[in-house]
Amino acid sequence: MTRAFLNVERSASGKRWEPRLTDTRLAEAIAQRHDLPDILGRVLAARGVGLDDAEGFLNPTLRGLMPQPAAFRDMEQGAERFAQAVVGAEKIGVIGDYDVDGVSSSAMLQLFLRSLGRDCAVHIPDRLTEGYGPSQQAVAALKDQGTELLVTLDCGVMAHDPLARAAELGMTTIIVDHHQASAALPQAFAVINPNRQDDVSGQGHLCAAGVTMIFIAAVNRRLRQLGYYREARPEPNMLQWLELVALATVCDVVPLKGLNRAYVTQGLKIMARRENPGLSALADIARLKRKPDPYALGFLLGPRLNAAGRVGNAGLALELLTTRDRGRASQLAQELEKLNRERQAIELAVVDQAAAQAEAMLGQERLAPVLVVARKGWHPGVVGLAAARLKERFNRPAFVLAEDRDGRLAAGSGRSIAGVDLGATVRAALEQGIIVKGGGHGMAAGLTLEVARLGDFRAFLTERLAEDVARCASPALAIDAAVSAGGASLDLIELLEQAGPFGSGNPAPVFAFPAHRVVYADAAGTDHIRLTLAADDGKRIKAIAFRAMGTELGELLLSERRFPLHVAGRLTVDDWSGSRVPSLQIEDAARVA
Repeated sequence: MTRAFLNVERSASGKRWEPRLTDTRLAEAIAQRHDLPDILGRVLAARGVGLDDAEGFLNPTLRGLMPQPAAFRDMEQGAERFAQAVVGAEKIGVIGDYDVDGVSSSAMLQLFLRSLGRDCAVHIPDRLTEGYGPSQQAVAALKDQGTELLVTLDCGVMAHDPLARAAELGMTTIIVDHHQASAALPQAFAVINPNRQDDVSGQGHLCAAGVTMIFIAAVNRRLRQLGYYREARPEPNMLQWLELVALATVCDVVPLKGLNRAYVTQGLKIMARRENPGLSALADIARLKRKPDPYALGFLLGPRLNAAGRVGNAGLALELLTTRDRGRASQLAQELEKLNRERQAIELAVVDQAAAQAEAMLGQERLAPVLVVARKGWHPGVVGLAAARLKERFNRPAFVLAEDRDGRLAAGSGRSIAGVDLGATVRAALEQGIIVKGGGHGMAAGLTLEVARLGDFRAFLTERLAEDVARCASPALAIDAAVSAGGASLDLIELLEQAGPFGSGNPAPVFAFPAHRVVYADAAGTDHIRLTLAADDGKRIKAIAFRAMGTELGELLLSERRFPLHVAGRLTVDDWSGSRVPSLQIEDAARVA
């Protein structure tokens, strides 16, 4: 076993600190060949970047990473059918998921059609009354509106019965999805999904919006070949919608590798221009004054958009992303802000109750590899968020399910840890008849089951995932390097940003600050702690520990003043006061041995 970083065998969070990179030879080679600072070479090597791949990693481009549509099963035939519908002025209907990925995908397709002088009817299911994906009622409603071509976005790959009904009603269906699929696919003209079992595109890491962008590009190319564009109807600039792809990619927590890196890198540049009235208004209401980054997308903009589908009407988020009226955009942003505050209050109550139930469960069976908690009265719109909180707190996959009024069915979401595939597990449970409905991808899944079968589901998860969880849930924190308060400069942060965007699959560098004293600490908000750390030479750095109140880490940060601590976290820029200064987002701390 590698020696613990700074000899921290057990931190305040119960973790062992370990060096992310143990062999520095590749880091040195990358730095030398590409004329990079040593610390940047170290960060790249620790993330699996090869000697010949560093240039492409640091400068990801769509031109270099965008796959040909033919690489995907059904992509070209789906694009041909859609293009013919545009040329023939057929009525197009869309069913999109209610999360950021689905709404962004729906917005992109609608904006694309509007740029062509066409439009579509978009249906975003109500999370409470319809649940996830296409329903028979939604399909029938779109048919009543005259829909001839039905497109499902970020959903549909498991919707066998509703799409069979669409065929009965005479509609042609194109599925654009990214969730894991069974061998048997729904009845559809085209099933475009890099995670269908017979797709060999190698693009399974894309979110639905990422696949939708390729689909739109394929349609656009086919329309060009058909002579659809002319002087009075120019070809649209599709790059303008990369900001929506970036937003969905970050919020859906798909790995930031390959094409996803290019999507987010280029999309953030588009977003910084603030040309989309809805996103601009949402940034204003979220008090986002700095240049947008993955944190802003994932923690400021995304939750406000998701609030519409969680505790309100997801159509509000769709309208926000597609409106050209800045006054209306401002009104919609304010509505989403109110819904997000409501969502936060509901979530807090559910998380507290779910955590108490999980604690009781673990008290009886501390070795349970996967948490499954359920209760009547929990709001279905926040169970996924609660599952994420349980996963973070207990360092294992977690499902949070809301029981219906009669206590017969429970529906909800699960969130996983790296290396434990929940989507495949839920699909297997569905195939074995343990659950009624379910699907998802590696890190997140949704399902419905009979309450009477909760015990069967827990037993199935234990049997299937115990070994994977034991292998992947070892409490360790990977440290990239040690720095001091004086060395944590804006120049260092800007240097490290070259290895971004950071997120799932490309973690932000974590630095250890050895033997720093807490010279100030106090509560910030309901559960955060704001601090100032000082090194032996007197240099200081601002810091914040999110959701640390009531934890062992929080108690240590608030109480320790006599002795220095080893503190670990991610470097960010604090510009709330109008001036840009380095700041540390604390992830862990430990007493100096």
